[in-house]
Amino acid sequence: MALRITVIGTGYLGATHAAAMAELGFEVLGLDVVPEKIEMLSAGRVPMYEPGLEEILRKHVAGLEGSTGRLRFTTSWEEIGAFGDVHFVCVNTPQKHGEYACDMSYVDSAFESLAPQLTRPALVVGKSTVPVGSAARLSARLAELAPAGTDAELAWNPEFLREGFAVKDTLHPDRIVVGVGSERAEKLLREVYAGPIAEGSPFVVTDFPTAELVKTSANSFLATKISFINAMAEVCEAADGDVVKLAEAIGHDERIGKKFLRAGIGFGGGCLPKDIRAFMARAGELGADQALTFLREVDSINMRRRGHMVELAREAVGGGSFLGTRVAVLGATFKPDSDDVRDSPALNVAGQIHLQGGQVTVFDPKGMDNARQLFPTLGYADTALDAVRGADVVLHLTEWSEFRELDPAALGEAVGRRIMLDGRNALDPVVWREAGWTYRAMGRPKA
Repeated sequence: MALRITVIGTGYLGATHAAAMAELGFEVLGLDVVPEKIEMLSAGRVPMYEPGLEEILRKHVAGLEGSTGRLRFTTSWEEIGAFGDVHFVCVNTPQKHGEYACDMSYVDSAFESLAPQLTRPALVVGKSTVPVGSAARLSARLAELAPAGTDAELAWNPEFLREGFAVKDTLHPDRIVVGVGSERAEKLLREVYAGPIAEGSPFVVTDFPTAELVKTSANSFLATKISFINAMAEVCEAADGDVVKLAEAIGHDERIGKKFLRAGIGFGGGCLPKDIRAFMARAGELGADQALTFLREVDSINMRRRGHMVELAREAVGGGSFLGTRVAVLGATFKPDSDDVRDSPALNVAGQIHLQGGQVTVFDPKGMDNARQLFPTLGYADTALDAVRGADVVLHLTEWSEFRELDPAALGEAVGRRIMLDGRNALDPVVWREAGWTYRAMGRPKA
């Protein structure tokens, strides 16, 4: 009989995974403890912006015209236990307030609620990003609480989703990593991922600790690469160099590669910052804190970039106070093709300037609602043109493709002063200067 899959937690990760599993042909039941979220998903709507997700959801949600009916949602743990053969746990692991460490309360709660419902053999698969050592603890707790005992097994299958590409990354992953304790668990996961494996996605089988470490190691490496090029941008600022040309030159080295070498205001979002901090905290608990001390500098460089952009804006408006100045900010999300504003460098910069007296107006193609909730005191505009109207300086802080396509001449007619600060090194300096703008980018004092 075909495997039946449940997905516990229907946020960004869970909603995407549930829809993707239905797309791969499985009967899927998703659970969340928030009834409003379940109502929304059951109506074929998603609580976040992710390209392609709502389309794939509507294709499979039961009760919608023309759907396959393979995907349903519930708030009942009993229904989940009775339905599923493989249970994916996709709940959030935020950073603890006032600490670097990861908050495992949502994961622990999910296991405490799920385990008593497992009366027959089942595989529980953790996908949440957790501190190394969590899976071993949760495996023992699962066997202790489940009526099925040791027939309720655990596996760990970290997610590697990129916001804006989550559907593609789930259906066509660049690798599938599974931490398992038995051949049965591996066999079940090979069955779940048979489609992507047949397409050529590498299937890496390992133990629990290694599977847990893969995600945090990958994010730490990416964060390090971003902060490295931003450190080089600081040196270029001091030495009158050009970090974009520097990145191009070293990127031709195959050992280094070109990706993640665009200097700017740094990384943000709900993953990289909290994951590297939780990794440092866990290394300290394990007595290996010295191994990751470099991540403190990675974090420090990243946070400095935001302050540097604020200072560039201050210089652009005369070097003194922001009082009485109009500042336009293009971008609110932490990256393009998303509505996620968690730890957004763009909003952080906008907020700092606002707190120092600047009159800040923000525009973002998809993140406006979330930005308003997080920073209600900022000004917001319905278009980029409205945002820059009368501005003394314009800050480009999220590299949406539509911002690269803006007409500098048309914007120039609306602004108070034609000054563009490119916080993402994504605009063409020549085009903007030809339209009469003063253009300045990070790490390129003379470019």
